[in-house]
Amino acid sequence: MAVEIVYETHATTTDNEAGIATGWLPGRLSELGRRQAVELGERRRAGGFAAVFTSDLHRAVETAQIAFPDGTPPLHQDTRLRECNYGHLNGSPVSHIAAQRRHRIDVPFPGGQSYRRVLAATDALLHDLAVRLNGTRILLIAHSANRWALECLLTGASLEDLVTAPPAWRPGWHYTLPADWTAATR
Repeated sequence: MAVEIVYETHATTTDNEAGIATGWLPGRLSELGRRQAVELGERRRAGGFAAVFTSDLHRAVETAQIAFPDGTPPLHQDTRLRECNYGHLNGSPVSHIAAQRRHRIDVPFPGGQSYRRVLAATDALLHDLAVRLNGTRILLIAHSANRWALECLLTGASLEDLVTAPPAWRPGWHYTLPADWTAATR
């Protein structure tokens, strides 16, 4: 058995539209983002999900609540799905954060965390999911750093390559989490 994971990024925020890297700040969906959240719900409503897990940051929670307004499937917030904490740089221009990403894989942002810490938090979440939700299909709604962590942990992609690649968006990524899954040392 395994856990089938469908991953979606939170919908567009006012910060996204302004070129701001929100980090651990809450963020709010823009008008476009609210429409995208409705579309996400329409796209995923019949997905057979046992649960939806989101970051506890407002923009991810807001996306999930708009997409699944009746609370079906059940929504769960998890701090391990938070975006990378840019520390003193939360709310900085995206270009400023993007220029530092390669250097912040193992070295934390000032007053924040490294991308490797996001990978470790995602690893801990995956271990729990493999045990608790074996044989189910779930939806995760989170942030770009979490998608990079999933790519590293579940497909073997290089974190170094992912943090320097141009941003990617599509309507969902699919992963399989084996029941006996353990991440390789990265």
